[in-house]
Amino acid sequence: MTNLSGSINANDTVIRAYLPTTQRKRLIEKFMHHRLGMCGLTLLSFILLMTIAGPFVSGYRYDEIHLALKNESPSWTFWFGTDDLGRDVFTRVCYGARISLFVGITAAIIDLCIGILWGGTSGLAGGHVDEIMMRIADILYSLPYLLVVILLIVLLGSGLTSIIIGITIIGWISMARMVRGQILLLKEMDYIQAARTLGASFWRILFKHLLPNASGPILVSLMLTIPSAIFAEAFLSFLGLGIQAPIASWGTMASESLPALQYYPWRLFFPAFFISMTMLSFHMIGEGLKAAFNKSEQVNQL
Repeated sequence: MTNLSGSINANDTVIRAYLPTTQRKRLIEKFMHHRLGMCGLTLLSFILLMTIAGPFVSGYRYDEIHLALKNESPSWTFWFGTDDLGRDVFTRVCYGARISLFVGITAAIIDLCIGILWGGTSGLAGGHVDEIMMRIADILYSLPYLLVVILLIVLLGSGLTSIIIGITIIGWISMARMVRGQILLLKEMDYIQAARTLGASFWRILFKHLLPNASGPILVSLMLTIPSAIFAEAFLSFLGLGIQAPIASWGTMASESLPALQYYPWRLFFPAFFISMTMLSFHMIGEGLKAAFNKSEQVNQL
């Protein structure tokens, strides 16, 4: 009987050790079978490839001027045509993708870090701490988002750093609210009570037990935060408050091409098209991840 019990305990330890890896493999398999998610991943991969290799393939710099070739329509020489200074639109779209993706991913990561710390601490602490922290978040959330961003950029000056600070100054609140909601649901589970009984610290419970089990909704929310930040950067640049010429940005390209829309529509079409496709790809990946996590939870319940 003693040997049998020891064998059972050993097997149980092995199962627990391999369970996270099994769950990850299951999530990857579920995501790969989700057509919409894989379509979004393929589209995003194409945009990333174009971002990296595009300028080398075109042979032009984003600020290279050819006045004699201004406003050329798309051709084999200039795939996306040229602008009013004779600059290659394809190369500028590729450089604009670098800026938009950098701003979107950086802002989303900052929102994630602040949101996890604020929402996780608030939800796990509860009581007066939770009340005070969430009231502060509510006050910040009540401020006009666009007005706050514009004022910050005007005060700090235009540039990548100002845009990222402006986007994230209030953008983390939605992430914090979502994380807090997940923590409130999970902290009453039996394994959390057992961890408290065994003397686990506040931060160990939060980062070791709660956040890993809330990773599904957090990851999905992260995927949906990135396109919002990309659109915010493009909009601010379109208004002239973001990236400044001659640096290429999808927003600045759209702003420069708007007066010539009637005669040279391709100048607006290509940056607008890639803004839409990039946002769409992240949304489709988010839907794929959401479906994969939901199916994984159903399997675990069974």
